[in-house]
Amino acid sequence: MEMKSVTRSLRILEAVARHQPVTVGELTKIFGLPKSTVQRTLVTLAEAGWLRANRRDTTRWEIGARVLSVRPAALQGSSLFAAAREPMVRLRDALNETVHLAVPDALQCMVVVDRVDCDHPVRTFHTIGDTSPLHATAAGRAVLAHLPHSEIDQFSAGVLEGYGKETITDPSELRAELRRVRHRGYAVNRNQYRPDVCAVAAPVLDAGGSPLAAVAASMPESRFDPAGTAELGRMVVDTASEITTRYLG
Repeated sequence: MEMKSVTRSLRILEAVARHQPVTVGELTKIFGLPKSTVQRTLVTLAEAGWLRANRRDTTRWEIGARVLSVRPAALQGSSLFAAAREPMVRLRDALNETVHLAVPDALQCMVVVDRVDCDHPVRTFHTIGDTSPLHATAAGRAVLAHLPHSEIDQFSAGVLEGYGKETITDPSELRAELRRVRHRGYAVNRNQYRPDVCAVAAPVLDAGGSPLAAVAASMPESRFDPAGTAELGRMVVDTASEITTRYLG
């Protein structure tokens, strides 16, 4: 009986991941279980940190922080993580700026899975497992730009939250920016998510051209040189391409 309960909990967790944000009623229809059973399972998973109520609609459930923190730990043993480490270190050494590797969590967010720090006393910092919005970050837009048009349209139809006056919140403007990102190969973030933080990111692609991750060089705005963006972009693109080659090889 206990194993049956564990299996049910895992299946409900997987269903939330696929359909989030999802209501108890929707999950009840999917599994054909009593509403009280589904509700009790959701509460248990939420108490353990695996699920959480959606911030905008607390009747809907979504994946919690614990899942996001476990995923990076699992990825650290993956071939993607291994392929990325040395190229990231070389990029950090060439720039003396922090380099991050982030992976997309469906169309929800980017999750930081690795970081190589620079030696500046003032530098950008993301904890492993940190999440960030797709539309407001260089890493997120680098990934979005290489998704199928249908997925870009689906994402653009949602709420594009503003994090500052520089954040792109207009769907048409976002789609135009994604076309530019795809054309030049890299995305630029200047104060669009966190104030006084800039980044340039490029996608790590699989054999079919779909984005697996994004590698980003980030720095305080005080060290960001707009005139050098193209050269910085080229270096980040080269690093992402090397990671792709090592991963596929």
